[in-house]
Amino acid sequence: MPATAAIRVVPVDDALRPKLLGLHVLPAQRDWVGAIADLLADVALCPGSEAMAILHADRPVGCYRIEPTPRSVTGHDLELPSLGLRGFFIDAAWQGRGLGQLALQAMFVDLARRHPRARQLALMVDRNNHAALRLYLRAGFDDSGELYHGGRSGPQRLLLRPLP
Repeated sequence: MPATAAIRVVPVDDALRPKLLGLHVLPAQRDWVGAIADLLADVALCPGSEAMAILHADRPVGCYRIEPTPRSVTGHDLELPSLGLRGFFIDAAWQGRGLGQLALQAMFVDLARRHPRARQLALMVDRNNHAALRLYLRAGFDDSGELYHGGRSGPQRLLLRPLP
């Protein structure tokens, strides 16, 4: 399948869940992303949290989680009405094809439609996860300069992106 095939994002449902459980990241990325099974299980425990599938021509190639407030991601509230992003990943077999950038753009459109009151998206990214930092900065996130030291794999940087 060419990388130019349509990318879209949809809420995870019972039909998508087993397909998403087959996705994985590279071993070096596991500390940053965690296991897809954990991401999906946590959604059920966190009111308002949304598991989202990234589809490439209707085939699941990634996943992420949207939090209704940034507090669960950043540890504190933000000045603007904000959402949190956690666990964003593209399956190892699909990495390096530009799908991450396309998926982020599809996510921004989806968030503007489904969460019109939100003015920004917040995420924490490990400061040593250079590929993710490059991806997020290219997608319009700004580095706030704030570091969070409680991450499981080391200090994390707070990135913020205005939503349309």
